[in-house]
Amino acid sequence: MLDIFKVFSNEAKTSKSVAKERLKLVLVHDRVDCSPQFLDMIKSDILRVISNYAEIDEDGLEIKMSKSRGDQEDMPVSALVANIPLKYIKERKI
Repeated sequence: MLDIFKVFSNEAKTSKSVAKERLKLVLVHDRVDCSPQFLDMIKSDILRVISNYAEIDEDGLEIKMSKSRGDQEDMPVSALVANIPLKYIKERKI
């Protein structure tokens, strides 16, 4: 389930940080009603596409789902929030 997180972090994770990441996933699931596997698939696809154009700084990477109130009728709206630090933009080959 958390295999995707191994790619984005250093290998020397403490059990505290692993537990914290798992708790975050549970909270995301409860708030947005999407499975952790679905969020992992979204994260993987986004990173694959962006890595075609830029080198990603994986240490500062953060992608999460959240809920907020919408403009119309105060209905809850899901949002994908991404903080993806870039090291540099790759040269485009035409």
